Amino acid sequence: MDYAQTLDYLYTQLPMFTRVGSSAYKEDLTNTIELCKRLDEPQDKFRSIHIGGTNGKGSTSHMLAAILQVAGYKTGLYTSPHLRDFRERIRINGEMISEQQVIDFVAEHQKDFEAISPSFFEMTVGLAFDIFAKEKVDIAVIEVGLGGRLDSTNIITPLLSVITNIGWDHMNILGDTLQLIAGEKAGIIKQGVPVIIGEYQPDIADVFLKKAAKEEADISFASDDFEVELKVESKKLKVKSSDMLNLVIHGQNLQPSTFNLQLDLNGIYQLKNVKTVLSAVNELRRQGFVITDEHLQIALSQVKKLTGLHGRWEILSTDPLTICDTGHNPEGIKEVLKNIADTPHKHLHFVIGMVNDKDISKVLSMLPTNATYYFCKPDIPRGLEAESLRQQAESFGLHGEVYPNVKVAYRSAQKAAQKDDLVFVGGSTFVVAEVV
Repeated sequence: MDYAQTLDYLYTQLPMFTRVGSSAYKEDLTNTIELCKRLDEPQDKFRSIHIGGTNGKGSTSHMLAAILQVAGYKTGLYTSPHLRDFRERIRINGEMISEQQVIDFVAEHQKDFEAISPSFFEMTVGLAFDIFAKEKVDIAVIEVGLGGRLDSTNIITPLLSVITNIGWDHMNILGDTLQLIAGEKAGIIKQGVPVIIGEYQPDIADVFLKKAAKEEADISFASDDFEVELKVESKKLKVKSSDMLNLVIHGQNLQPSTFNLQLDLNGIYQLKNVKTVLSAVNELRRQGFVITDEHLQIALSQVKKLTGLHGRWEILSTDPLTICDTGHNPEGIKEVLKNIADTPHKHLHFVIGMVNDKDISKVLSMLPTNATYYFCKPDIPRGLEAESLRQQAESFGLHGEVYPNVKVAYRSAQKAAQKDDLVFVGGSTFVVAEVV
């Protein structure tokens, strides 16, 4: 098979969450364990950092990978889902793996897939671990796919575990209370492995404290260790693709205790993620990694260039001002709305699409009623029909027209936008994937 045929095989023959939803989620690690056994246990042949959470784990993973790259370490990065190219999921020093590596892996192990029947995600994890081991990376940053305890990535024993925060997402799989969701996320905490929790949330902090105590794992909360503030007179976000967030960092563990850095990832929510990253860096320093403040400053000023990250408060156009963001659950949308409020504009044009297997009422109830909505369906089987989305949105006072696909909705919003208006594209990672 060539590359296109190989991808077609993977997309059509293996259960894929993007395509079929929760039925692709395996409630144990048996398949991953068996696949990695046949791959000669690659997960034991490289050092790793494990990153979970509801929101921010992708940005945090990319920032840490950028820092480790700049510090001179050969760095693997595994994230999901991809936006445009399957190979975005697996990178080494920012470079996507080759098409040939994907072809060769599938050709060599197709009989194993047929014997084990792994999901698409389980196969992808095996591919990533196999490549990181063969390429002899110094360290790999591994992002959890969904949950934690039963996620396929959870067969690693990392140097450090990171959990960014807990919010309402995938309740049909992880549980219908924050405590249950936190319990699933806490499943990545390992015996004797230090863990950093990005955000102290009073209602669920005990879940992590108890799990860490049980595993004899040192635990810290990044939100208690650092203060991060914007170094600008105006709190309004800037609106050029070259703009950066100018940050002032205060932390008792940094020398000097206060210093400045620039972050090329826009979006106010990145201030939370930076705290988590800095706490992780301090722990890596304690473990012997040589990471200087200069490494931090260089890396964080060019995360997108170093790692290929897209879709986080990303400016697509300045005429009209057009921005996209992958935030899609209530907590993510809350941060998106903060950014919209901090971005000067006269009228908001909101291109929106969602998936059909989630309760979207919480998100719809949060959206502004004085915007114009462009309803569309992301081009995946799980996509919610645009007319159904429009009808549900109408009950929350959100008004607009239905469009045949994301790109038509996107072009229509840009055409309708007047000077000083804002076009925002979001509601689902899969909507953003069609415009970046």
